[in-house]
Parts: sequence; C-alpha cells; structure tokens
Amino acid sequence: MKLEGTYIINASKEEVWKAMNDPAILQQAIPGCESLEKISDTQFTAVIKAKIGPVKASFTGEVNLENLNPPHSYTLTGEGKGGLAGFATGSADVSLNEHNDGTELIYLVDAQVGGKIAQIGSRLVGGAAKKLSDKFFSRFAAVINGEEENPE
Repeated sequence: MKLEGTYIINASKEEVWKAMNDPAILQQAIPGCESLEKISDTQFTAVIKAKIGPVKASFTGEVNLENLNPPHSYTLTGEGKGGLAGFATGSADVSLNEHNDGTELIYLVDAQVGGKIAQIGSRLVGGAAKKLSDKFFSRFAAVINGEEENPE
C-alpha cells in the first residue's frame, strides 16, 4: 500500500524539523498513541491503539530514523505488532521545503500489513490509513502552532 501527501504547516522549516523529532509532540499528534519513547537520537518505541474496520488492537512497535538530512528530510522505517490482529511494516520518506505560508511537508509511504488486518481488504485498510494520516498531520500542525485540536 502506498500513500502520499503534502501539508503546509505555518511554522519555519527548523521548527517543523525539531517537532518531527520531539516524542512529546509526536505522541500528541499520533492518533491512538498511548506511549512514545525515544531510545536514541534515531530510534523510538511506541504503543498505539488502532481500529481498522472491525479490527481493534494495541500495537507495539519500533520506529527508526534513517537518511537524516537536517532540516530537510529523513526516512522513517518501522514495524508494529498487534498480536492476533496482525502486523504492519513500512517506510516513509519525509521532506520539508520552504513555502510562502511556512513549511511544505511532503511524505511518501510504502506499507505492508498482515494478519486479520490484511484480511479485511486493501481498500478498507487504505482508506483507514489515509484517514489516520490526515488526522496525524492536522494534529501535528495544531500542536506546532499552539492551537487546540480535537483529538477525535
């Protein structure tokens, strides 16, 4: 499954880069995130509760930052396990560009899912992934801009 998108964030590229590496900001922005811990400058662990179609699960996973080019781009790679619900693995290339209204964030995700999640159908999984992605970036921008964002 591939996802891509562009978001304009009303903040400088340096502010967005710093936020992209701040576990407190990321935890607030990630839908269903119960914990996010920084293990090193390039590694995080997370616990996320997610519902995709009829499947609800708590996923534990690891995220690594690679190809770091501060404050311009990096690649996120990771995997999450949700017990009987299944698993997800993938990577995301994220880049930041100057924009008249702040910073343009561009992402390209390549993800694979397995287990019960994969059985519910790629169309449903893809739609849920796009919805979660939009929710993340909306919250991320709101947190950076110091705005209140409805978590639901």
